[in-house]
Amino acid sequence: MRYLEDIQIGMRRDLGSFTFTAESIKAFARQFDPQPFHLDEEAGRKSLFGGLAASGWHVASVCMKLLVADGQRAKAEAEARGEEPPVGGPSPGFRDLRWTRPVLAGDTLTYSSEVVSVRATATRPGWGILQSKNVAVNQRGEEVYSFLGSVFLPQRGDAA
Repeated sequence: MRYLEDIQIGMRRDLGSFTFTAESIKAFARQFDPQPFHLDEEAGRKSLFGGLAASGWHVASVCMKLLVADGQRAKAEAEARGEEPPVGGPSPGFRDLRWTRPVLAGDTLTYSSEVVSVRATATRPGWGILQSKNVAVNQRGEEVYSFLGSVFLPQRGDAA
């Protein structure tokens, strides 16, 4: 986590990759999105997806896991340098969530986040809002998922 003043538009973070196996797709679907094309290969082949498809919420959950892991890495790096990392968050929300291509069993997605805006808040002194475009691309370089996320960040020396 960084202070608002440390962030610049265009900063990009590579968050990591995840391979969606048939087993992980079905396990997620059984628990959270039990639609036939997420649970059964044949139903997936007969659907518009053309194969066993990961739930969009599974794709989004992996993104959240990688975002949190990236924040934990940054915190550990700051602490290793002897710095006290700021505590940011929570998120006031997101918008423009898109699942633009199906994610099929065997696909590997690579996730990234790029800062698109940074501003101080008018109603919360000492805090600002960072907006980032978060995307996932498959192994063919095709964008399959995106959303515009927001998070509160403290300003240096001002936030409690």
